[in-house]
Amino acid sequence: MSENKSLNQKFEELEKAKEWFYSDEFELDKAVEKYKSAIALAKELQKDLDDLKNEIEILDEDFTK
Repeated sequence: MSENKSLNQKFEELEKAKEWFYSDEFELDKAVEKYKSAIALAKELQKDLDDLKNEIEILDEDFTK
């Protein structure tokens, strides 16, 4: 989906997906697919953030020794 995008780009993509649901472009027949796509992106972002958190914790341990 968006493997090579930065966190900011992914957040922007998720925000645009959210805005679609409140826009005039909203179509009920497309909503399920858009929702699934947004959930997948949110999970990807959560994994990226978890990885970043772990990296920061490792760096923090190295500096506090």
